[in-house]
Amino acid sequence: MSEPSGGDKGPEIRERTEPFVRALDEVPDVGDAVKEDPLLQDDLSEGAVPLTDRLRNRRTQASIIVPIIVLILFAVALPGFELDTLVGHVLGADPWWLLAAFVIYYLGFPLRGYRWSLLLRGIGAKVGVRDSTEIIFVSWLVNSVVPAKLGEVYRAWLLKVNYPVSLSATFGTIFIERMFDIFAIVILGLGAAFWSFRTGLDETVRLIMLLGIVVVVIIAIGLFSLRNFGRRLVERLPLPERAKGLYERFEEGVFSTDRRTLPMVAMLTLLIWTTEALRLLFVTYALDFEISLGISGAFFVALVASLLTAVPFTPAGLGIVEAGIVGLLTVVYQADPNEAAAIALVDRAISVLSVIVLGFIAYLLSPKTKGGRPTASNDDADAPGAGDAEEDGSVEQEATTA
Repeated sequence: MSEPSGGDKGPEIRERTEPFVRALDEVPDVGDAVKEDPLLQDDLSEGAVPLTDRLRNRRTQASIIVPIIVLILFAVALPGFELDTLVGHVLGADPWWLLAAFVIYYLGFPLRGYRWSLLLRGIGAKVGVRDSTEIIFVSWLVNSVVPAKLGEVYRAWLLKVNYPVSLSATFGTIFIERMFDIFAIVILGLGAAFWSFRTGLDETVRLIMLLGIVVVVIIAIGLFSLRNFGRRLVERLPLPERAKGLYERFEEGVFSTDRRTLPMVAMLTLLIWTTEALRLLFVTYALDFEISLGISGAFFVALVASLLTAVPFTPAGLGIVEAGIVGLLTVVYQADPNEAAAIALVDRAISVLSVIVLGFIAYLLSPKTKGGRPTASNDDADAPGAGDAEEDGSVEQEATTA
């Protein structure tokens, strides 16, 4: 007889997820072990993400080399592009405006660190601004050299091995942080576009704005569904209890932000993206091009470029972001291709190349990349998730082999 449609697939799902549960059971409780046994520091240092090994990986190398080749071909194909002119523009940049762009960009990191520390308080983690900023900066190094946004995984793992927190809840704070960013990018981008093109919207700009609105609506619906139906849906699925526990702590991290801190989080998000726009604006000042960009145009281009970094195929959106900046400047702002390419090149040198150089130094010097002992006080030992490493261990293993 044939099986009736809609038969019970619970045993099949449980059978497929059983290896995942066994893997979780085999992972030691790293969070508590670090806190109680300093001899485990050497083991944790061996477990840190081996960036040098990752860079030797052929897939990682391909994700860097191929976009560079495509970017070169794209630049050569631009009408009127001249390499000598591009080099001359870059070498003739005003060093003081470049310094201003560099400084304003790096002011964004402590702002990001402060914002994350506020979000982490919701899950009971008392992390100082200096420590959260350091972890974020090192994670940006990973995002700059490894595709698929693995820097976010590494960020959560770094916090886990230095503080007694739940990895799932930490992912929740990073997730909601990114939602704040996307909302801010779209809202600020829409405002900048309306102001910059108040005399008439270009078709390209209309398309970008429409895409931004669609993204915000989808995210809003997703968060509403997650908040109101997520846990009930997970409870009804035939999943192992530990898998349900992982989801519960993730949801806790997403929605645990104290409402009293939301205005500060929103203000910090606004300031963070202002630093991104000012960096681009100062770069145009340094190159002294006659482009009618202005602060509203700088916001629009910088925010669109930031959205393109989310494309997971290349590290930091390499090749995609540069093409996007050049395309916007030439199509929308009628910039000369050589000038647009110079702006993109210098801007990305500050936002990516400098992070690779300084981030690698921070990676080598920071005790946190070696699994330093938790700096939380004894009162924090009972924070939510302090004993959850056993259930989060599979993600730790993924981070250590990323």
